Amino acid sequence: MQNQPRKIINTSTSEPNRGKPIKIKGKRVVSNPTRNPRKIDSNPISVANPTRNPRKVDSNPISVASPTRNPRKVDSNPISGNSRQRNSNFSESPVSTQPIEEDNDLIYGRHPVLSALQKQRNLNRIWIITRLRYDPSFHHFLLQAKENGTVIDEVEPKRLDYLTNGANHQGVAAQTAPYAYIELPDLIEQSKSVTDPVIVVADGITDPHNLGAIIRTAEAIGAQGLVIPQRRASGITSTVMKVSAGALENFAVARVVNLSRALDELKEAGFWIYGTATSGSEPVHTVNFKGPIVLVIGSEGEGLGMLTQRSCDFLVSIPLQGKTPSLNASVAAGMALYEVYRQRSLNTLYLDKLQKISLKK
Repeated sequence: MQNQPRKIINTSTSEPNRGKPIKIKGKRVVSNPTRNPRKIDSNPISVANPTRNPRKVDSNPISVASPTRNPRKVDSNPISGNSRQRNSNFSESPVSTQPIEEDNDLIYGRHPVLSALQKQRNLNRIWIITRLRYDPSFHHFLLQAKENGTVIDEVEPKRLDYLTNGANHQGVAAQTAPYAYIELPDLIEQSKSVTDPVIVVADGITDPHNLGAIIRTAEAIGAQGLVIPQRRASGITSTVMKVSAGALENFAVARVVNLSRALDELKEAGFWIYGTATSGSEPVHTVNFKGPIVLVIGSEGEGLGMLTQRSCDFLVSIPLQGKTPSLNASVAAGMALYEVYRQRSLNTLYLDKLQKISLKK
């Protein structure tokens, strides 16, 4: 005869949370009368602190020794879980679907890209619309660039709009290799191939548009090269290449660590240093520019630094009649360069005139 468990009725009102008896092979087991069980996962959590209110968490064990911590539902692996996987998906997206950034040296526009092709610059990739690809002015150079390893992509205008962030690309864009600067001694030696060379020095030009405009003007007027500092100044970026409108293909740029030392080196090579300044200077049209010269242009806001001014042989200024106290750096450079070559052209015309008079006699 099997033993029948006796039914025990709870009559105490002080223990309202006592559970019902459970029958296990003739024995009676009663749940803990003081604990208020809540649904938790299979992962054990330390509950030594009686004030803690356990909540549902994932299977990853979390230390709860600190009584002030309020655990909440978290991922099983907050570092290497789904959130990290989602972030890695964004970072590993194909490059071709993203616009080309400034650091990638993207040039665009027919003249800058055509000049780069004609000078056989190292181009990583070219995006061009179909109509321009077979244009006589581009087709031959594109074939030559392809033989040198450049990737040629025929794209729609919308693709170029996306790559250039809506800029005026004129149907073609190219990703260039990093610009190759020339060493200062090589620039000096190269400039001596002409009589009375002119080298421009940009002291702390931070705006790439100004630097590109200076390069364009200097090359167009006839200067032999440019010197820029390595720190606190703009380098040759894609914006500089675009603004210079192809002038960099025929214009050498040297980048130096110490500008004052570079000016001393130019002095030793026989150059006269002329700096543009607003105070303590002579009007540019009263200065007689003779021999090899270096024209130093100051930064947009502060102009020439004091150390650079001390390295100059002469300080010149552009007289202003209006109420505007200063000029844009690229405009000032253009006006000063024009005065230099205006004087030299007058001297050349005068010598030619003397020769003609002597021949007639």
